[in-house]
Amino acid sequence: MSVQKEKFEIEYIVNTSPTILFTRLSTPSGLSEWFADDVNLKGKVFTFVWEGTEQQAELIAKKDNKLVRFHWLDDEDEKTYFEFRIETDELTGENAIIVTDFIEPDETESAIELWNQQIEELKHGLGSV
Repeated sequence: MSVQKEKFEIEYIVNTSPTILFTRLSTPSGLSEWFADDVNLKGKVFTFVWEGTEQQAELIAKKDNKLVRFHWLDDEDEKTYFEFRIETDELTGENAIIVTDFIEPDETESAIELWNQQIEELKHGLGSV
């Protein structure tokens, strides 16, 4: 029996335009700058490569400059996904990226740490650290 995964969201302020941010979140070249060592796309399936290990995710939702949602193909739970959502604060004009992911309950801390590292890498690449 598999453990029920829990949904969590984490928000990061990113000082760049939604258009530039969306490119980094939705294209193989953009994602390979911060998310994985290499990223390939065939149809709707993205192949992410980390230190020689591959993992595939299908693009299941996309709204230009707003949202990208992926489902890991090796995840048996059809309801799980990871998502990048871009939101702009109407008062401050700040852009935020909201990461949604599904994790096993005992992995929360390590997952947050990993996302923090990944987003730092993204911000560094954008020059908005």
